[in-house]
Parts: sequence; C-alpha cells; structure tokens
Amino acid sequence: MSINNTNPISKSKPIKELIRYATYCLDKENLFFGHGNDNSLDEAICIISNILGINPDVIDKYLDSTLSSEDFHKFLNILERRTKLYIPTAYLTNEAWLQGYNFYIDERAIIPRSFISEILINGIYPWIKKTENIKDILDLCTGSACLAIISSFIFPNAQILASDISDDALQIAKKNIDSYALQDRIAIKKSNLFEKINNKKYDLIICNPPYVNKISMENLPKEYKHEPEIALYGGSDGMDIINTIINTYNEYLNDNGILLLEIGNEYKNFKQRFPDLYPIWLTTATTENSVLLLQKNIA
Repeated sequence: MSINNTNPISKSKPIKELIRYATYCLDKENLFFGHGNDNSLDEAICIISNILGINPDVIDKYLDSTLSSEDFHKFLNILERRTKLYIPTAYLTNEAWLQGYNFYIDERAIIPRSFISEILINGIYPWIKKTENIKDILDLCTGSACLAIISSFIFPNAQILASDISDDALQIAKKNIDSYALQDRIAIKKSNLFEKINNKKYDLIICNPPYVNKISMENLPKEYKHEPEIALYGGSDGMDIINTIINTYNEYLNDNGILLLEIGNEYKNFKQRFPDLYPIWLTTATTENSVLLLQKNIA
C-alpha cells in the first residue's frame, strides 16, 4: 500500500514534522544508508532540502515553514520510491552533497561518496606542503567528476584531467564541471585507465576505482543494484583494476609525485595481492585502511 494513499501527515504540517515523518517511514523499512548519508534523519533532511533548493546544513532556518501542495506531493513521491523501490535518495533528487559541494547525479554514474574527498579537504601534509605547487592532476575513474571538482578548489593552480571509461559517466562529469564553470581548468577524456592518457607527468593522481569483490557484489544491499556495475565491480578479489593502476602509475608521475588510491573494504585482498608493497595508509573519520598513498621514488 502506497504512502500516498495512507499517509497520516498533511501538507499543512511544518517542515520539522515532515522530517520527523520521513525519518519514521525510512526507519520502518529495511533500507541501507550509505550513499551520502548513514542514517534516516540525515536522509530525510536531504529530501526536504532538495525540494526547498537549499543546502541541508541550513535546514534549521526552515523548520517552521510549510511546503506548497506541489512540493508536498513531490515529497511523498520521493519517499514512496525510496522506501518501496530501494532507489538511493541521490538518484531520486538528482543531487548529491560531498564535503559541502553539490553535484548533479543520476543512474548513469556512481553516487559521490569517496573517502578521498575527506583527505583532500583535510590536506595531504607532509606529502603536499604547499597546495599552490601542484600544477597537474589526473583523476582516474572520475565518474561524476566530484573529486576533480573538489581538487580544483584545494589546488588553485592545478590543471586537471578527469578520465573515465564510461561515456555516460563523462556526460555527468561534464554537466558538473560546467555547473561550476571549471571548463578552463578541468578537461575530460574517455580512457580505460591509462590507455588513452598521453605521456604527460602529473604531480598528483587520484583514483576511486571499482574495487568490490565478487562475493561482496553478490551480497550488496538493494540500493547498490541501481548503480552502474562497471563502477563497482573489481573482479573476483576486487583487485583487477587496482592491479593495473599499481603496475602503471609511476610512469605518469613527476618525481616525488603522489598517487591517492581508494580500495574501500578490500584491505585484506589488497595485502594478499600485493604482499611486498608498503603504502602509507591515510585515515579518515570512519576508516583506517581504505585509502593509500604511494609516492614516486619512495615506494
């Protein structure tokens, strides 16, 4: 039975009551939270904020406001599709927030959520002491171009190449790059990893590649089924694409250049595949062994 036919909430209720109702509906279902939000309250706030056209961080200013009739029905529709079809909220709203940056997203590309974004924001000291000295960046497996765009603000003098094997993902990347008016600083290129990348050297390579192993793919929550498999699956042990990157990255780095590579929950498989490699593991608020750093002439 649909939310629209049974909802005990009316459009006259203030937004704080709609958030409470949405949180209740989200909690009641067997949903997975991991596409930008890790709990039902934050997801409810994102739904309402999208309808209002505001940053979720300023929702407190609108708690006593109400929605128009049109927006109220949009709210119910999003809530119903989220709870009944297990579609991630970011795909329903065509909006994802990452480290305070807003990105367009749809099912042609993976939803922005990389751990690398936190590391970029917090700084990569002491490996990068002066962000203005970084001139050239390569963002492999760019997807929506979220990491390329964040990098453009962290490294103000950098020219960035954002590449991906997926034409669909590159269309979304272009849309996001255009929305930030970064066409002069971020170029896009279709490439299967390094295959179509010229012999240029980079100061920094960042990459959030497909790394989910076969068993994990078979057991992913329903929400992940809406994302492109090509952006998730990394082979039987999750290391197929990572193996190519590890074996090739040095050729594309300047002296003392850096590779930032995300491997998610695949630390055990990484150690088994690369027993003689000793990268630096960078910590985030929620992870210790999900992002590695390798530096040319040091690793």
